[in-house]
This record gives sequence, C-alpha cells and structure tokens, in this order.
Amino acid sequence: MAMKIRLARGGSKKRPHYAIVATDSRMPRDGRFLEKLGTYNPLLPKDSEDRIKMDIERVQHWLGQGAQPTDRVARFLEAAGVTAKTERKNLKKGEPGKAAKERAEKKAARAAAPAEESAE
Repeated sequence: MAMKIRLARGGSKKRPHYAIVATDSRMPRDGRFLEKLGTYNPLLPKDSEDRIKMDIERVQHWLGQGAQPTDRVARFLEAAGVTAKTERKNLKKGEPGKAAKERAEKKAARAAAPAEESAE
C-alpha cells in the first residue's frame, strides 16, 4: 500500500484550515485517512506557534513505515528538523515571461536605434 503524509482541507470557502494526515495515496484528498497527525492554519501569522502543530513521534512512525510526505508537508518537516533539508530547483523562477521578454527586446531595439544615429 502506497502511504502518503499529506494535507486534507477543511474549513469554509476562503477560510481554509488543513489536517496533516497519514493516508493511502489512492484515497481522495479530503476522504478517508488512517491517522490525523497534526493541523495547519495558513491564516495565522508565520511566527505563530499555532500555525503548524504536529505529533512528531507519530510522523516519524509513519515515515519509518515508508510513508512519503508531499512537498508542502516535507517543508513543514524540514522546518521542524525531522527530515534533512533537500535542495529544490526551480529553473524557470527567475526567468521573465514571454510578454516581458518581448517588451525588453522592443526597449533594447529603441535604445539601440538612437545610439546608431548619433554614431553616424
């Protein structure tokens, strides 16, 4: 059975809160789970202690059983010091979009045109 440690969404529209759960990966996101391991409330400030609460012992138990954390939960575990920090690569993060590239090319062409006229 492929196990996951992931977030299950709760709360009303535009007021989310999440449960950190251990579940079979084939179950729906908000569906059946095996154990609730903690909570995450994204509406609280980042420095609040109540923003992320986890039962670290149970999380380590499930990791020992072979459960794979999702990316967001893995970040929580890294911040808590449970798992080693992994390096992530987002190769397109600093790259401007298509429209921005076109604007930059037009601006460069306009800047080059007066420079050519003054050189002659």
